[in-house]
Amino acid sequence: MSSQKPSIPKGTRDFTPAEMLRRNYIFDTIREVFQNFGFQPIETPAMENLSVLLGKYGDEGDKLLFRILNSGDFLSGASHQDLQLDNAPGLSLKISSKGLRYDLTVPFARYVVQHRNEISFPFKRYQIQPVWRADRPQRGRYREFYQCDADIIGSDSLINEVELIQLVDEVFRRLGIKVQVKLNNRKILAGIAHAIGAEGSLTDITIAIDKLDKIGQEKVNEELAQKGLSAEAIDKLQPILLMQGTDEEKFGLLQRTLAGSAIGIDGIAEMQEIFEILHLLELRHLVSLDLTLARGLNYYTGAIIEVKATDVQIGSVCGGGRYDDLTGIFGMPGTSGVGISFGADRIYDVMLESNLFGESSHKSTQVLFANFGKAEERYCLRLLTQVRKAGISAELYPEAAKMKKQMTWADKKEVAWVVLAGKEEMEQNKLTLKNMRSGEQISCTLDQMINRVKDVAGA
Repeated sequence: MSSQKPSIPKGTRDFTPAEMLRRNYIFDTIREVFQNFGFQPIETPAMENLSVLLGKYGDEGDKLLFRILNSGDFLSGASHQDLQLDNAPGLSLKISSKGLRYDLTVPFARYVVQHRNEISFPFKRYQIQPVWRADRPQRGRYREFYQCDADIIGSDSLINEVELIQLVDEVFRRLGIKVQVKLNNRKILAGIAHAIGAEGSLTDITIAIDKLDKIGQEKVNEELAQKGLSAEAIDKLQPILLMQGTDEEKFGLLQRTLAGSAIGIDGIAEMQEIFEILHLLELRHLVSLDLTLARGLNYYTGAIIEVKATDVQIGSVCGGGRYDDLTGIFGMPGTSGVGISFGADRIYDVMLESNLFGESSHKSTQVLFANFGKAEERYCLRLLTQVRKAGISAELYPEAAKMKKQMTWADKKEVAWVVLAGKEEMEQNKLTLKNMRSGEQISCTLDQMINRVKDVAGA
């Protein structure tokens, strides 16, 4: 009887060394920009208490939370009646008190409240960690994936929104990805809900129109009707969603349409100020107002941001927005924040499809010392220490295997140089350095070898 081949859960992935080098290139690039903009790193646990997570992402988000069974006898808190009745939500709360984090923003809000006496506000933090969602796996959508978040909390200034858009622009400039940055404002959406006579349905409207790109206008209208919006309200919504023209023209139309809504006018004023400042800056990527942008997360209250790659169809690669009272849920009201999140896995897929990973993103061992035997091993180990101290990645083949095997191994690992140090080289206190691309071999001292490798690497 043959043993079953091991596997991993759907929506998760293993990463090879080559893939990890590329992923780390993305993480390192984003981290450098975060730090360049003055953000500080934190980390939070993979699991949070469900009381922290539930109710923060809407009903749909709650369904996508991975829950962790209580340790030990997890059924001890459930009654016989709980187990018999069709009461899955109620039962799950009794057998599970913790869950894997759905995003990094809600845990960050919890962190801010818990550590408020240690934090200097405004607080600029970044976080690069995995999150989990019990979603249906498909291209560009995984159950375990990394987010790279930057948030500014404790400040109402719209300069923060501008800075995050600059940060987004710089990250994608460095990665070489062409993107379009789309902006909207939850206050404008609230004004639209007021203008069409559906103030009580803002959440339903935002969740539905957030799917416009995925399911189309007709399906969105059907969903709105199912949620109880009148045919008249849906008709009034159409010209707003399909509004064309420049950003200035859209603002003008919005001011007339939302004239009776104070919150809508406030949202327009905020966006006009953001665009006014952005026009003073030299941004590489196009930034535009998109009234169909809603972002389904319930905690956004002001500006919302979404970034899409222009050359690859994969959905958003970055998104975020302003949240005025997320910390209020945890007992710290009146602390406004704004943040963005980069989807590292989608960014990876875009870069792979667009062939954007250059030499710097898959650096391998630069120098391999070939192994000729015990005496040569000891000679090479001393030299190897000096090479590494010089900042060159180097290693010694661990066994005195046939030279063909060692060279084949170096080729597969894409090693640039092989050092050959046999009996003759040891007697002369020299090395033979082989360029694995050209096949050229030269005799040189250790210092000459270090300089040669550095010169070629820096060229």
